[in-house]
Amino acid sequence: MPREIERKFLLKSDAWRGRVTGVTYRQGYLSTVPERTVRVRIAGDHAYLTVKGITTRHSRSEFEYPVPVADAEQMLALCEGPLVEKARYEIPHAGKTWQVDEYHGDNRGLILAEIELTSEDEKFELPEWIGDEVSGDARYYNSNLARNPFAAWAHS
Repeated sequence: MPREIERKFLLKSDAWRGRVTGVTYRQGYLSTVPERTVRVRIAGDHAYLTVKGITTRHSRSEFEYPVPVADAEQMLALCEGPLVEKARYEIPHAGKTWQVDEYHGDNRGLILAEIELTSEDEKFELPEWIGDEVSGDARYYNSNLARNPFAAWAHS
């Protein structure tokens, strides 16, 4: 079974900027129940339908399939809540690729970095611009950002 193992972090500086060009993402959720999320995503010129299982520690089952962009556009209209809009930047560091997501729309002001790992116990080096880890904080899950955007809780 395919597994996604990732860790998420806030950023403490903009030192990552200027290194790469971002790709625009728009995504929505057809299901956000804890046992499964079903996401539709358009990333640049590509689109995907993704089904994810419940998260245990830092991993969960993940099934991702390419779909035609025109179909994804129509599925986004069926999604719950506002869409999650962001620019994603891929930044190499110490043999790994970090993904930095700069959110727009109702999540404007939020910037997260994540790293995908091959095991939950894999060791990795933190870039100097990485701040606090938020992997276990459900507020930062994209499916929750669709239902409860950053703008609604960031200053409370």
